[in-house]
Amino acid sequence: MLKMMKRIIDFSSNYKKRIYIAFIFSFLKSILSQMPIMLSFVMISMYLDHQLHIQSIFIFGILMVIIVVLQMICQYNADKKQSSAGFEVTADKRFELGKHLRKLPMGYFTEGNIGKISSILSTDLVFIEETSMTALADLMSDLFTQIILAVFMLFFHPILGIITVAILFVIAIIGKYSYKLNCKYSRIRQETSEDLTSAVLDFVEGICIIKSYNLLGEKSEELTDNFDKSCKGHIVYERKQEPVYFITLLVSVMGSVILLGVSVYLWKSGLFEAPYLVGMVLFVMSLFMPIYAFYSQIARLTVMTAAMDRIDELLTVTPLPNKGTKTIGDNHHISFQDVTFGYTNKDVLKHISFDMKENTMTALVGPSGGGKSTVANLLTRFWDVKSGSITIGGVDIRDIPMSDLMDQVSVVFQRVYLFKDTIYNNINMGRKDATKEEVIKAAKLARCYDFIMELPDGFDTVIGEGGTSLSGGEMQRLSIARCILKDAPIIILDEATASVDADNELYIQQAINELCKGKTLLVIAHRLNTIQNADHIIVIQDGKIEEQGTHNELIKKHGLYHKFIEASNHQVSWSIKSKGM
Repeated sequence: MLKMMKRIIDFSSNYKKRIYIAFIFSFLKSILSQMPIMLSFVMISMYLDHQLHIQSIFIFGILMVIIVVLQMICQYNADKKQSSAGFEVTADKRFELGKHLRKLPMGYFTEGNIGKISSILSTDLVFIEETSMTALADLMSDLFTQIILAVFMLFFHPILGIITVAILFVIAIIGKYSYKLNCKYSRIRQETSEDLTSAVLDFVEGICIIKSYNLLGEKSEELTDNFDKSCKGHIVYERKQEPVYFITLLVSVMGSVILLGVSVYLWKSGLFEAPYLVGMVLFVMSLFMPIYAFYSQIARLTVMTAAMDRIDELLTVTPLPNKGTKTIGDNHHISFQDVTFGYTNKDVLKHISFDMKENTMTALVGPSGGGKSTVANLLTRFWDVKSGSITIGGVDIRDIPMSDLMDQVSVVFQRVYLFKDTIYNNINMGRKDATKEEVIKAAKLARCYDFIMELPDGFDTVIGEGGTSLSGGEMQRLSIARCILKDAPIIILDEATASVDADNELYIQQAINELCKGKTLLVIAHRLNTIQNADHIIVIQDGKIEEQGTHNELIKKHGLYHKFIEASNHQVSWSIKSKGM
């Protein structure tokens, strides 16, 4: 328990001093909370000795009021110092987690860890935020109070003090066992919460597919099973605690009865004066309540332990190294040199080498799963190569600070994501120091100015999270406007026109043409007719470069690219004939 309390304090980092000050107030409050009983004991002693007068009663009444007021002041200051620290600590921890997540390889987010991250942020941190400092305050208050009472018992009589310490020792042993037991089931409890979060996220994200394939009942059953599993996990956790709580309470009550019996025996034997016996009667039944309350916090502490363990696990995930100090000059020639990479043990790219000359267009072509998107992901350092190297202007991208590398690259994804914010801010995130005139110019170049101005609040229109209030083509043009504003020298284009309607395709193509002027361009090609004018076409299959060259050079080879072109032409011909039938 004490180790756990120390861990909470260590978790508090920069706010330790404030918590230590709160401990002082907690200690003073604990002393003051026992003062009324002690004053009552003194008053009874004076009464039995016929020394209690009206004036004495008046003085005791004033002292009681002062004690209560001082106790309130100490409680207020202890809560103020600790509670505010709790919210600030978790706020800092969220920032720390956010900074850490930014540094992790993208693979971590595609390996089923989204549920874990969501659970840590929405469950573990919230529990710590709402519980940690309150629990710590209660623990310190209970601990201080129990120590004071134990010392007070030694003052009453050495035999009573020894019995009190012995009973406290037995309760401590039970508490230690309870703590170990609860640690095990607390971990299971938090893991079931994580599984439930993952199941809910999967269900919500896949609701369109689930409905379209009439799997709502089946998938709902899976989600229900996860709710049941979470519910059972929480019930098991509670049931494991109850026997220990009952035993602890039983030992506390039996200890009080034993002390009262011993007190009566000492009084009858003439070893204990009557006022002391009356004093024992006053507070003997609440003598062990602080230690019982102390160990009743085990449930909260063990859940907190599991939560902190999970946070620490996330923070110990190895980030991509970012110790580069080199800079990219004016040369943006890109070179892949004998690059091998695999997401797991299986290599996705196998010893590929090619060059992308500055201010030229390079297109990646090949079957799905061949490794085209992986090439783009490696260039942006979403992952690091397993072997080989990728250089820009002769500098290995691993030797370039991530922030500098990201300044050099803009990506237009096929699947666009826009934030729940104004259209202006969604574009402006491409370059925060841009003027309003520059944002408007980027919107015009991206062919999205007209539809923006038709919206109720123009550039100040708040769009739904993910851009749900816009069409796919409109979202794509906004993402291109963002890239135009950023004005990075290297553009990666996961062909933006692959999944939009014909009306939007013309606008998007015009926007892309504006974006790519004077840039080094890497295109992941889905429609072959859009890359026939590329300076360099690379055909990738099964993680290897099958052939490369210009469109005309590859057609003459009658290889894989030629087959792709023929298949594409055949599909167009079939489509035209079908429409004419």
